[in-house]
Amino acid sequence: MVLNVKKFSVPEIFFGRGSLQYAGLCAKRLGGEKIFLVSDAGLERSGWVDKVFELLEDENLKCFYFSDVVANPRDFQVQDGARLYAEKGCDVVMAIGGGSPMDAAKGIALVASNGGTVHDYEGANRIQRPLPPMVFIPSTGGSGSDVSQFTIINDVRRQVKMSIISRTLVPNISIIDPTLLTTKSRSLIIAAAIDAMAHAVESYVSLLASPFTEIHSLKAIELIVRHLPHAAETRSIDALENLCIASTSAGMAFSNASLGMDHALAHSLGGMLDVVHGLIHPVLLPHVMRYNLPACRDKIARIGQIVLGRRLRNEDETALAGIEKLAEYCGALNISTRLRDIVPDRSELPRLCRMASHDSCLLTNPRPATWEDMLRVCEEAW
Repeated sequence: MVLNVKKFSVPEIFFGRGSLQYAGLCAKRLGGEKIFLVSDAGLERSGWVDKVFELLEDENLKCFYFSDVVANPRDFQVQDGARLYAEKGCDVVMAIGGGSPMDAAKGIALVASNGGTVHDYEGANRIQRPLPPMVFIPSTGGSGSDVSQFTIINDVRRQVKMSIISRTLVPNISIIDPTLLTTKSRSLIIAAAIDAMAHAVESYVSLLASPFTEIHSLKAIELIVRHLPHAAETRSIDALENLCIASTSAGMAFSNASLGMDHALAHSLGGMLDVVHGLIHPVLLPHVMRYNLPACRDKIARIGQIVLGRRLRNEDETALAGIEKLAEYCGALNISTRLRDIVPDRSELPRLCRMASHDSCLLTNPRPATWEDMLRVCEEAW
């Protein structure tokens, strides 16, 4: 007998304005004495890194700060961080920032505790030993790395973004303070929220979707459609808070249901051309949704109903109109919606699609896809 068993993994979450104040207390509660703090130059300039230093000091915690992190974090940065974690005698990993610092911090915790190189763990469920305790503080409202069992690391030699998936990568604690988003630029707010939208859409139609993930996916789509334009233009704390809720819901959904073709292609683009992750989804997501439509018409119609604010005469009309409306929505945010703006050389597309065909996210796409199928999708997006 085959049992229809579902699992749903999430960290402990502190959510709300001012919740950052609990960062030191959370690290201490996990047994921390010397914290390995990961962030980047953007968070330093905004003053949030100094704030975390103060909070750790208030709890009499020592800290080693690691900031050698860039967008699409590199494998060699993870290896350097793991070496320093051991050399400095740290016992808790903390990250503040967007997806890049958080993914780098997961890779560092992984290698520091399990040994070898980060490449040894590419794929799903290859981690054998527990990781150090992790406390993550997201600053963008998009990546979902603070609640997910994914980390994405760039293998520089192969020009591949490696997906590493394991329950052990779910942080112990996520501290989600919407105040951190008030220092973000309009472009970063939009890129992060569209990333969360892609997480929500792809997890909703994923082959591993369940009632536990679907409710989070749909709520995230609803909140982003409603609040992103206002948040981008005004940085209203109320709107930003709703984007944080959306990002968290979408993160919990994709962590447990995985993703699909859009993210498989996005990972390949990031590995090959070092493209900012959030800028890829407005280009590809509507085309991927059209490709997937025959396999999940009812679900894409449900997404369409949310995007449109109403249901049309039948599922087909609602689904197709919803996809068009989503593409228009992205265009109205004054962000690129054509692949030629990201990949200037069209001859790169076959290599991109062959690489994407090996990405683990493709396994849960609702409609099977060869590299040739993905090439057609990319050519439509061109």
